[in-house]
Amino acid sequence: MSTREGIRIQPGSRVRMHLEIRLGDGTCALSTFGEEPLEIALGDGTLVDGLERLLLGLGPDASERFLVDGAELYGTRVDEKIQWMERDAFPAGLEPTPGQVVAFDTPGGQEIAGIVLSANPDLVQVDFNHPLSGRSLEIRVEILSVTRPRAVGRNP
Repeated sequence: MSTREGIRIQPGSRVRMHLEIRLGDGTCALSTFGEEPLEIALGDGTLVDGLERLLLGLGPDASERFLVDGAELYGTRVDEKIQWMERDAFPAGLEPTPGQVVAFDTPGGQEIAGIVLSANPDLVQVDFNHPLSGRSLEIRVEILSVTRPRAVGRNP
């Protein structure tokens, strides 16, 4: 299906786009500019809900910048998500160092990432808040194409 003039991003739209996320100090956290663009369907879980809301109503060839608080997109920082863990909770051979991102399996079978804040011989302090929450962010998007959502019950 080709993109037609006047199509705007809405829930379920397929979108081909470039995305860049920069921290308030200018550090680039993510960028697809100069690489293959993202191809997503709004609501497929690729982007967090807050990022998807920024895209609603944009059309092909849109180029936008948004200044947002990371808490709006990734949740508010919560002190309870900073935890001390026994060293034996880490994979064998891994030496936790401050700033290191480590993935853990939750009891429900999901993977969650944490950032090592500090370590001593017995314990490791890990921050499970999203690394972009609570930070000033600049979001840059360039929409390359938009395809309408498929209507339920219709043949492709």
